[in-house]
Amino acid sequence: MKMNSKSDRERFQSGAEKYAAYLQTPEGRLRLDLAFANLQEFLPLPHNHSPCALDLGCGTGATAVRLARLGFHVTLLDCSRAMLDIAKRTAQEAGVRDKIALKQGDAAALADLLDGRSFHVVLCHNILEYVDDPSAVLRGAAHALRDSAAILSVLVRNQAGEVLKAAIQAGDLAAAEDGLTAEWGQESLYGGRVRLFRSDRLQVLLKAVSLAVTVQRGVRVLVDYLPLQVPRTAEYQRIFALERKLGSRPEFAAVARYTHWLARSDAG
Repeated sequence: MKMNSKSDRERFQSGAEKYAAYLQTPEGRLRLDLAFANLQEFLPLPHNHSPCALDLGCGTGATAVRLARLGFHVTLLDCSRAMLDIAKRTAQEAGVRDKIALKQGDAAALADLLDGRSFHVVLCHNILEYVDDPSAVLRGAAHALRDSAAILSVLVRNQAGEVLKAAIQAGDLAAAEDGLTAEWGQESLYGGRVRLFRSDRLQVLLKAVSLAVTVQRGVRVLVDYLPLQVPRTAEYQRIFALERKLGSRPEFAAVARYTHWLARSDAG
């Protein structure tokens, strides 16, 4: 994926191990587990022996490994060699290396990188926040969908969630008020800026590349604001079940830290 700046590229290269460690925290695990649970409800399961998926900005390969275990052959694309190295190791440890293909490159240049290949599933999880041109990435992702049954999974940072984070977690009312109109937030893991998305803006972007939304879900509605006396690890399954219920209800999904969109082609 093409980053907004040189510092963006560097943080994903030098911070790969930090990101991998974050995904082991309850919050990181929930982001992965909730998004994958949403995806599984709508996964196309072709009646052939070689369903294929594309994971844009694949990170550590955690989601790709889950798809590989379901029988998918997964192409992983990331601009960070360090991330791809972790993804390769993850796939080897999971015993699915033969179902994983690694490719380094810019997600905005899919047409040139993939030689016209198409996929049953395309993942676009937490990369639109960092790329130079989200529309270009979505356009390439839409073109990579195999047919009308193929699905695009998009996970992005939610502007409304950042407002609540500033008010509830940080107690910063000024930041919460500013966040009502902010297009950018602060990335707490790496430092630097992160793009924020409103529901209406993302719908416009998806429609512009001829994608029709199948479902919208919220990811991490509650966990970031639980009091410290609630043990995140010991109560993980209970928190996960509650998050699943909240994320499927529009009134709660609207204020989640992340929003998850599943879309299909409506061209023609």
